Amino acid sequence: MKGSTAYHLIRKRGLHIGLLPAMAAAVNPSTPITFDHDLDVFPELGRRLTVAQYAECVDELAARLWAAGVRPDERVVLYKTANADHWMLAAAVSRIGAVVVNLSPALDAATVAALIERVDRPTLLTDGAKLEVLADVPLAAITRRVITSSGDRPGAVALAGLADAPRVEPLVRPIDEAAVITHTSGTTGIPKLVVHTPRTQGMRLIPQWRLLALMRKKETVAIHVPFVHSRMVAAMSLALLKEFPVLLMRESDLGVVAEQFRRHQPGFIEALPNSLMEWEELTEGPGNPFRSVKIFSSTFDAIHPGTMSKLLKASERRGALFFQIYGQSEVGPAVGRAYFRRSAHKANGRCVGWAMPMGAAKVRVVSRDGQPPSAKNPGFIEVAWDGLAKTYFAEQDRYDSNRNGAWWRTGDVGYRTRLGCLHMLDREVDMIPGVRSSLEIEDVVLGKLTELSELVVVQGPNSEPIPVICTVDDEPLDRARWRAAVADFPQLADPIQIPQAELPRTATLKVQRNALTDRFKKQLGDPAHAVRSPSDQP
Repeated sequence: MKGSTAYHLIRKRGLHIGLLPAMAAAVNPSTPITFDHDLDVFPELGRRLTVAQYAECVDELAARLWAAGVRPDERVVLYKTANADHWMLAAAVSRIGAVVVNLSPALDAATVAALIERVDRPTLLTDGAKLEVLADVPLAAITRRVITSSGDRPGAVALAGLADAPRVEPLVRPIDEAAVITHTSGTTGIPKLVVHTPRTQGMRLIPQWRLLALMRKKETVAIHVPFVHSRMVAAMSLALLKEFPVLLMRESDLGVVAEQFRRHQPGFIEALPNSLMEWEELTEGPGNPFRSVKIFSSTFDAIHPGTMSKLLKASERRGALFFQIYGQSEVGPAVGRAYFRRSAHKANGRCVGWAMPMGAAKVRVVSRDGQPPSAKNPGFIEVAWDGLAKTYFAEQDRYDSNRNGAWWRTGDVGYRTRLGCLHMLDREVDMIPGVRSSLEIEDVVLGKLTELSELVVVQGPNSEPIPVICTVDDEPLDRARWRAAVADFPQLADPIQIPQAELPRTATLKVQRNALTDRFKKQLGDPAHAVRSPSDQP
């Protein structure tokens, strides 16, 4: 089977992750998949498999899950320690016709318990470490069964004890029924459970299938995305069907990241914006780990122009580009644009791109107040296409409140230029009176102050815009340099500096702005617990 043939089958019949490894093996069984860590489920296999071996592992795990009692149409919550075997286990669940519910290992026990209850007595597939996290959760009352992928616990079925179980023929989910459930970032509370079908997952391959066509050689694709992320499905599917060697990365230590890139010399890197921002430091040291990269790709969150510029300048490839895709879990990739070495530093970080070619999403901006949307009066950003998620599990009314016929309201506000470029200014819930765009301020100031590792503008207790800053190595902020950098934004309150480790983040490394807002409302409203600005620091 050719990769293009498999791709067209997916577009017609939907993407079934339980069938994908076998399809990829049929395209090229020798395509290598490498990990920067050991697999929990099959540690004896080492850190490099062919896609044929990978498909065999999925088939074996599917047999074990069937032997453990999992059946078609059941929901299986997959909550385990971060490991590349998460995607392998998810494919195994799908292969026997069950619905996998991917939960981030970063979620705390209370949140996991709430999501398990929402799913209504699912099977829980976990490991010993996470069972310790859930020690105070009454799992027997809220789950159908507990299965461990590694380790053995009383009352749980260990997959290791079911080795060599009889193989099971693969079962295919209906094209418009739930197949994979992921969750939102949870920046505003308990995450929503986003339901993806084979059709919606297949549609989301379209934009980057064309992007990967720019890679003329079979070069390594390095993927540094949380294994539970909805983006992981598309990233793995595209790379394997295109026969690209894959490097699946978990480690965040800069030394480990640099060593992996030097060793495998990826031509394509897919990562979250916050990871790429942390990697800027690697562009300045010896042994440039980015010299081989032809394409950098980042999805869902906007990325600062300075970060793109540094990474592109580190590449030694002719015509290197940074492709940014704007979207969210509910809509997939909506718009995109390419940045190049000579111009990335001058880019407007709020310009997130243009609608992509035929078959991809349509985007519109709808008025908030009856007046035409513009830079001064941004409107609601809405998206329509067959890649929209089917629903929020057990929260249909909540889903319907964002749906208007074919159109999905993203919760972001922005406008379109005369040339059709979509500018995303802010999340609606993060808008601050008197501030055109908090994200725009962050882009500009981060571009001027290289000593800042993070800047987030949030609303204070009196609706004032408060800049929350983190510096490289938590060094004190130079107040004179700060004042010069923010001269064009007189509405800003004095900055508040916090250690990088105290910055609240979601499972996908997004800053939890609402958590910062709540923190400062309490602390700035109570002089006894006030947060000190850098000028007050001893």
